[in-house]
Amino acid sequence: MAEQGDVCYTFEAAIEMAAQMENEGFRAYLAALRIVKDKAARQIIKEAAFDELEHKHQLEKALIEGEMKGGEGLHQPVPTMNLDYVLPKKELRPDSTARDAMAYAIHLEKGSIDFYDRMSRGCEGAPMAVLFKKMLADESRHLQELEDLYEQHFMTEN
Repeated sequence: MAEQGDVCYTFEAAIEMAAQMENEGFRAYLAALRIVKDKAARQIIKEAAFDELEHKHQLEKALIEGEMKGGEGLHQPVPTMNLDYVLPKKELRPDSTARDAMAYAIHLEKGSIDFYDRMSRGCEGAPMAVLFKKMLADESRHLQELEDLYEQHFMTEN
């Protein structure tokens, strides 16, 4: 997706861009499923793909309804460990492990967080800013869950 600055679009254009970004994430996971053989890695990728589909579905419903429903949830991003800075970003291969798949998903989630952060800042004060803040919070929650799993399974205590 092309880089956006701090700019706000019409509600429809902003939602379309977000749905496209979610679809690109889904397609990246789908492509990874066609490559990766490891059962645990495939499960991680499948769950992440389903999250992307759910986000896209929420956004498409917002297009139809003219607003994002179910806004009573989390609206602030949750803190993360920023593992994307220490984990190498690399393409998945047939012999990729669960660890590789988790690192791959962490990088994709971080890209989504960056997108929704830019969109929410660019739309500050506009009605769709709330939608983008909700999506940002949801993506940060997903990233935190992935990082927690990564820490639990792959980071040893010193």
